[in-house]
Amino acid sequence: MPETPVFSRAACAAPHHLAAEAGQAILQEGGNAVEAMLAMAATIAVVYPHMNGIGGDGFWLIRGPNGTVRAIEACGPAGSLATIRRYRDKGHDAIPERGPDSALTVAGAVGGWALAHGIARDLGGRLPLGLLLSDAVRHARDGVAVSPSEARYVPKELDTLYDQPGFRETFLIDGQPPKAGATRALPALAATLEQLGHAGLDDFYRGDIGREVAADLERAGSPVTRHDIERYRAVARAPLSLKLSGATVYNCPPPSQGLAALMILGLYERLGSIRPETAAHYHGLIEATKRAFRVRDAVVTDFDRLRHDPATFLTPARLEAEAAMIRMDRASPYPVRPVGDGDTVWMGAIDASGVAVSYIQSVYWEFGSGLVLPRTGITWQNRGLSFSLDPKAVNPLEPGRRPFHTLNPALAVLADGRVLSYGSMGGDGQPQFQAQVFTRYATYGMGVAEAVDAPRFLFGRTWGAESMTVKVEDRFESSCVAALSRMGHEVEELGGSYVDSLGHAGLLVRHPGNGRVEATHDPRSDGGAAGL
Repeated sequence: MPETPVFSRAACAAPHHLAAEAGQAILQEGGNAVEAMLAMAATIAVVYPHMNGIGGDGFWLIRGPNGTVRAIEACGPAGSLATIRRYRDKGHDAIPERGPDSALTVAGAVGGWALAHGIARDLGGRLPLGLLLSDAVRHARDGVAVSPSEARYVPKELDTLYDQPGFRETFLIDGQPPKAGATRALPALAATLEQLGHAGLDDFYRGDIGREVAADLERAGSPVTRHDIERYRAVARAPLSLKLSGATVYNCPPPSQGLAALMILGLYERLGSIRPETAAHYHGLIEATKRAFRVRDAVVTDFDRLRHDPATFLTPARLEAEAAMIRMDRASPYPVRPVGDGDTVWMGAIDASGVAVSYIQSVYWEFGSGLVLPRTGITWQNRGLSFSLDPKAVNPLEPGRRPFHTLNPALAVLADGRVLSYGSMGGDGQPQFQAQVFTRYATYGMGVAEAVDAPRFLFGRTWGAESMTVKVEDRFESSCVAALSRMGHEVEELGGSYVDSLGHAGLLVRHPGNGRVEATHDPRSDGGAAGL
């Protein structure tokens, strides 16, 4: 049985141990959980570059000591030259997956850091920005060992990725993908992070770094302009929330798919009493996912272009009606193709005052567009792939429009006062992995580490596989697999005990009264928990 690290005051969890240690160092300096997360966000961008980077987007949930939960939407819009006609005139039926034409949205992550830094100061944080970014600068300048996760990944569209400007000289070693443990430095990125620490995060958009980024993007042929970068700012949002029988759960509003994550939990609770780790448990979550994804695919788009209020899909009446359509003896058909997958990092932090942070950061596909900007060392995202070139689609490509996002961090407050920060990477899998971790811990009473370690499933697509199957790790009981098959699920056994494509999840829990914090990160990743 896996053991959960327990900390007396504060903790953080991340998919790479150096990111967790960066957060721990800030907590030791007296920083709060938001400051710790800023250090973690910068560090993870250096040490886990296949999963995220400062050329990507991010979403935050921050719960203050008074219980107020705030969301930060840090996703950049499509560039002003990113029109459907532009891509059609180039002969594209869909947005290219790699290269400058896929680097079509502004990177919002650093804008989110800036907004979060202001919240950190409102919560009493006083550590200088240069200190918060110092571990990231040091690792990028001195070099770090390539992670086992990066070494075992086989990126999609591999040849196309390697051919992108700046990629080979930045990420390959002697022209080959590096092996785990090989040391790699990122000197241009180190200089960029150091500049941000000195000049401030706003420099990314409206200063020297912003000018260099814009010039490199223009030279490469991206549709993102200098003006697009200059005018970008992250946005504070009210989170979505849902009251369950024993908890209140929080997530991000559109363009995040947080609505789907909350709907899955609300639907599952309405299916009645179900024994844990049974075929009924898994079937109920799978069917709840199908109902939630149908709503998500029809509703979730740019926040400013919503046609429906997301909260209306979280009312008791709507959830009861959706749950009534789920049969507990038969899998329902699912003809609609889910939106997509992506590589991402989720991280959490909780401090001694009770500030809790759930954060997720991504460049979408592994290494994003593959375009590495030479002056700054920044790898730009390809999040714009979630746009459609059909003007009648739910998420059509338009200049200034925010893309649909799979990214969604989660927080929860249980009825007894426990505070949970949790989440996972994994594209369409994120809401599903969250639901598995949450129900195992909060509904069925598993331990923190056990809930994250337990075997997982994924309904739908995963990296390199377009099949709409229920994918399972081989630790599932054969009787459960057989029962799911009899219900009509097409079950695909992935042939591994701990499979990357089934998420890198984490969970932190702060207990009321003594403030004790339990924290863990996924054995499927290269991380862990660290704290005080």
